[in-house]
Amino acid sequence: MPRSFVECTIVADQGPVTDRGPVTDRGLVEQLVGFMSQLGFDGFWEDGPQLKCYISSERWSPAMLPEIESVTALATRSSGSPRPRVSVSSIEDQNWNAEWEKTIRPIKVSEKFVIAPTWHVYDPLPGEIVITIDPKMSFGTGYHESTRLVLKLMEKHIRPGMQLLDIGTGTGVLAIAGIRLGAESAIGVDIDEWSYNNALENITLNRVEGKVHIIHGDLHSVPERHFDAIVANIQRSVIEPILPGMKEHLSPAGLLILSGLLLQDRDSLMESLAAAGLVVREELRENEWLALLSIRNPVSESGSHT
Repeated sequence: MPRSFVECTIVADQGPVTDRGPVTDRGLVEQLVGFMSQLGFDGFWEDGPQLKCYISSERWSPAMLPEIESVTALATRSSGSPRPRVSVSSIEDQNWNAEWEKTIRPIKVSEKFVIAPTWHVYDPLPGEIVITIDPKMSFGTGYHESTRLVLKLMEKHIRPGMQLLDIGTGTGVLAIAGIRLGAESAIGVDIDEWSYNNALENITLNRVEGKVHIIHGDLHSVPERHFDAIVANIQRSVIEPILPGMKEHLSPAGLLILSGLLLQDRDSLMESLAAAGLVVREELRENEWLALLSIRNPVSESGSHT
């Protein structure tokens, strides 16, 4: 049976929703995307003056609408722009896929990585690594800052022979990227059934079935073992409660790469990381988005053995 989605369309009479009037301010549009992501929306499409946001019908609640209207009104209040209009409608998955395919093109997301959808042929330049995906309703197209940031950190730090865990794998793009960078194996885990199935399709497309294992579940579903690197491109509200669990799955010298975070999340994340015995070694930023690379805190680790 086809899966249905809720499409929430946000539009101001004079242009996209911003707090400085009817201009396409990338940072401010991303701020709104960040808020909608926190509510569980996981697909976004700018269509002229409209920002369209998508969430599965199972995750949607009518109680979200007043909150969305309140936040979008605040986004335009300081400039005196017209109050944005918010509308909600239901769509079927095949309609979404048709619209999605119109907007997704191959995109170079880092020095090496190019992410290309199945419906576009891309001829790589020397040194480029192409990951082919059929994105459907999952993050991982490369069009979102958080995906680009985490891939840049992975490109810099993932080494041959590593064992990788990708939490909230979505399209499976990060697990696939880890293998392409030389990781020995990767596990991708996601609670969303559609993401689980989409990731399975994408690992087959990229011929890494023997090295990537996809699990339908959460961190508790992951076998008890230590990983050389853990990546998680998911929102702060999901990351913070599972930081202790992620540390337990991290090898003593392992790397934890976190993305899907807004700059406004930084202080809260820093406190949560410190409380979990983790310390930040590197940060990357793009517009309103942040990615962090952390390791086990050497001080707390040495103290635990005294």
